[in-house]
Amino acid sequence: MTRRPAPVLGARPRDDAQRWVDGDGKGRTAPKAEAYSARLTIDVTPALRGRIKVAAFNQGVTVADLLRAMLEERFGTEAGPS
Repeated sequence: MTRRPAPVLGARPRDDAQRWVDGDGKGRTAPKAEAYSARLTIDVTPALRGRIKVAAFNQGVTVADLLRAMLEERFGTEAGPS
């Protein structure tokens, strides 16, 4: 049996980093994509994930909405480093 190499998911292209960041417009769109068109994935510990979920539940919001609000508060709408 011949083994095929595992696909590299989310690999950054080597030619144009800005085009990779901006996207090519060919991806699938989720229902919230109209308002939020970029996805950010981070790795956190299971304990931190649990604390985030509890905080969101206690505030009556989704984890995504809680984190969006926190990121917006920290980074605002200005471009560039703060």
